[in-house]
Amino acid sequence: MTELLVPETRVLAVASHVVYGHVGNTMAEFVMQSLGCEVAALNTVHFSNHTGYRQFKGTRATAQEITELYQGLCQSNLTDFDVMLSGYAPSAAAVEAVGAIGIDLQKKAENKPGSFFWVLDPVMGDQGRLYVNDDVVPAYKKTIHHADLILPNQFEAEVLSGVKITSLSTLAEAITAIHRIYSVPHVIITSVQILKLSQSGSTPSPPENYLTVIGSTTRSDGSPRLFRIDVPALDCFFSGTGDMFAALTVARLREAVDAASPDLRNTASWVSPDDVEPSNLPLAQATIKVLSSMHSILERTMEARDAELAAASSLDGGLTAEEQEKQEYLRRTKAAEVRLVRNARFLRDPLVQFAVQEWRKEDMPTHLQ
Repeated sequence: MTELLVPETRVLAVASHVVYGHVGNTMAEFVMQSLGCEVAALNTVHFSNHTGYRQFKGTRATAQEITELYQGLCQSNLTDFDVMLSGYAPSAAAVEAVGAIGIDLQKKAENKPGSFFWVLDPVMGDQGRLYVNDDVVPAYKKTIHHADLILPNQFEAEVLSGVKITSLSTLAEAITAIHRIYSVPHVIITSVQILKLSQSGSTPSPPENYLTVIGSTTRSDGSPRLFRIDVPALDCFFSGTGDMFAALTVARLREAVDAASPDLRNTASWVSPDDVEPSNLPLAQATIKVLSSMHSILERTMEARDAELAAASSLDGGLTAEEQEKQEYLRRTKAAEVRLVRNARFLRDPLVQFAVQEWRKEDMPTHLQ
């Protein structure tokens, strides 16, 4: 149904690829195409399956290979992209190569403000630890100066900002620091365990077993416009959810910018005028739809996982205890693969069920009020 498609958008998606399942570009390409985007996928790795299985085969692209693929696009004038979405890069050199692509595309579009937008997911680690080499961190810190929107998780936001997030106040400080240090106009911290943060202000806590997504778009003076959306946590670990979030954000932000104002699409980095309240920002309105789509798909994935596990036959009794444990782990990991294709209708027509929460002044550090 064409009325459910976002405005025509050409996207260069630079991320990982797997043969089986939906993570990286295998996730992002389908998501954005389902919403009407034309997607060119430049794959930074080619693996048999995602690394959550603890075993895989495949190859990682070198920085030279990434650069050569982009040069191939350039020589045939195939670089008319509206958006670039960059995700996992396997090395510091690869991060720099991807960054050079983004910078070149920006230069090609510099005479037409707003005609190119770069969404960068700084994939570095989670749960308090890096899962990339140490030299990847400075490579990202150098690169994200040029991005329009970054999508770090809580740990990555701490790494980039230098602020340990222990309260709502320090969360605001971290986002403000990212805006200031890197001149990034838009930030979304994709997962915050807000129940674990001290509640020093008056902003209400979410109910138990909820996750919180925090976003911000700067004003002209660089100060943040913070919004928050609480979503129910699902009792299952899914691989590829960050890639789904990023891909949906590309499409839905493009849609929200078009809906907000005829002039905004022609404004550098799609930054709304200062009088637009946080809850009315295109980034906030886009995030509502993103999270609604994701929740519907992941709920149904969890139902399918439970049914698959319940129907599975018992393990071969001839296996050793260690072998049985491994096979059980692989079986459960496979059952939790996101059921993306069968639930594609929720990408296009989400059941909107979440709301932007007020970020009250009392929860801002004094110097940010």
